[in-house]
Amino acid sequence: MLINSELESAINAQVGREFGASMQYISIAAYFDNEDLEQLAAFFFRQSDEERMHAMKFANYILDAGGQIRIPAIEAARYDFKDAVDAVQAALDWEMEVTRQINAIMDIAVAQKDYLAQTFLQWFVNEQLEEISTMSTLLGVVRRAKDNLLQVEEYLVRRPDPYAGQTAAP
Repeated sequence: MLINSELESAINAQVGREFGASMQYISIAAYFDNEDLEQLAAFFFRQSDEERMHAMKFANYILDAGGQIRIPAIEAARYDFKDAVDAVQAALDWEMEVTRQINAIMDIAVAQKDYLAQTFLQWFVNEQLEEISTMSTLLGVVRRAKDNLLQVEEYLVRRPDPYAGQTAAP
């Protein structure tokens, strides 16, 4: 087995958090869909797919390293957004928390001198910069748009999609 129990446990917990993030993004997408904001809904549905893909990458790593998958209970997604700013702020807050979680897993891998895990986790460390940057920018656009969210829709139509061509599962 190439993974020890502490790292296996931490990564299993992250599998659950990534599936939870996928559900949270579906909830945010549904909020925007209910507001007839198709581009924002589509954006967050894609985010949900990406989080599921992340969960599967973590799960596959555990299996490849000879560990066992033990997905924890997944917390219910929040659905009570006051407005678009609240929904996007929730997404940004989530990505900040995920960054802390992934850094904590990396700390375990570094302490254990598990170079395979460090190499694997580096992709996620880099990915979090993109996630936080994207959500921060979107939050700024939503705040500037105020009640004219059609401006945000137009922004999303014109912006290049960094997820184009990605598949939902590895």
